[in-house]
Amino acid sequence: MQLVRYIPLLILAIAPIPAMTAVAPGQPNPPLERGQEKKPQKQSSRVDSLTGCVDQQESRYVLLDDRSMNQIAELEAVGFPDEGFAKHMGHKVTVRGIRIADSAPPRFQVRAIEPVSDRCTPQDSQQPKK
Repeated sequence: MQLVRYIPLLILAIAPIPAMTAVAPGQPNPPLERGQEKKPQKQSSRVDSLTGCVDQQESRYVLLDDRSMNQIAELEAVGFPDEGFAKHMGHKVTVRGIRIADSAPPRFQVRAIEPVSDRCTPQDSQQPKK
């Protein structure tokens, strides 16, 4: 008779438990159910650097390739005002920050600027003429 009293508990103990949706950190993601699509994950941002010449075009600061003088990035100041680029106009610099490739040319979120040269001219014109 006492066994009959425990049958409901036994049924609950062996019944399938619904899957939990939370996943512990470092654990693989659970399989997707039908109709669900996996969303693309954003790439982690990493610090990068670019070297070139600071210029201003259409009220935006840009970085130009020092050989061809073509635009290689649109500069965006992070942690300082955009006017901080003004003192580097026409100079060759190395900028450090994060490249955002959502446009062509890419935007570059600048966190630091290091001067390289006071002049910025195409390298071909810097060589002495023979």
